[in-house]
Amino acid sequence: MIEIQGEDYKSPEFAAAVQSLRLASTRSELDLKQIKSPANLAKHAIAFSADVKLSAAHGSGDLGTGRFVLLHEDEVQEQWGSKFRVICFAKSPLETDIGADAMIADVCWAWLTDALAQRAADYVAASGTATRVISSGYGALANQSDHAELEMRSSWSPLGGQLASHFEAWQDLVCMMSGYPALPQGVVSMESKLSR
Repeated sequence: MIEIQGEDYKSPEFAAAVQSLRLASTRSELDLKQIKSPANLAKHAIAFSADVKLSAAHGSGDLGTGRFVLLHEDEVQEQWGSKFRVICFAKSPLETDIGADAMIADVCWAWLTDALAQRAADYVAASGTATRVISSGYGALANQSDHAELEMRSSWSPLGGQLASHFEAWQDLVCMMSGYPALPQGVVSMESKLSR
């Protein structure tokens, strides 16, 4: 269970949604914490970060990371189709040959939609971008080997005020992008990290 600060929410509906986040299961591979919410996106907001634990990554210095923001307005927003909107970000290093594959962006989007489906997180109005970046060093960095990263920026509108499944699906996305399997609740992987 994640520790969430703040109890005095002026919207009972948002307070109930935050309470449902407290009931979400958390992935052992991730260090989760509440962070400052972005300003001026909605009347009510709460945000979290996730970073792959160094111990889970076997000492790698370049680890997966993510952000989850829950927005709430008192009235249904036409562009959201809901009173709630989730905005998420996830980024992970890739092997360069995988980053060069144009299909990896489609795979990343499938990881998100599969995670939402596996967690039975009902939603509408999903949107997002998947970006792959391959970096090469020059000059003083010429001896640095090429490296690749994959980023997913997405949003969707949860249906209903039970948000635990959406929070869990986001964690699954961060883990899948970092090479971990999407596991049903209570199942433990035989391997701590997938080989990619």
